[in-house]
Amino acid sequence: MGNPFASEVALVMDGERRVLKLTLGALAELEAAMGADTLVDLVSRFEAGSFSTRDVMKLIVAGLRGGGWQGASSDLLSVEIKGGPMAAARAAALLLARAFMLPEGQDGV
Repeated sequence: MGNPFASEVALVMDGERRVLKLTLGALAELEAAMGADTLVDLVSRFEAGSFSTRDVMKLIVAGLRGGGWQGASSDLLSVEIKGGPMAAARAAALLLARAFMLPEGQDGV
């Protein structure tokens, strides 16, 4: 598990534990990849359970980039994710939630 106080999420890919984090730069890259959609649209889709596999992939890529990964989204097309697509979707949702939620008792200042 990643450090929730640092908005991190862990995901095991091809047997290697990776730390994902949505930094400001990763969020900007995510917005650019989404085109006309906004982050509010993305959050709404996840809250409603109507997200797509593209949404999951974009979030995973952005989180990996925020965690220091230098790969391309095409590198993930053949990656084996421990727990499969459901684990990827859970990680993406948790990543999104942690990016915009302060831990209890924290005021961000």
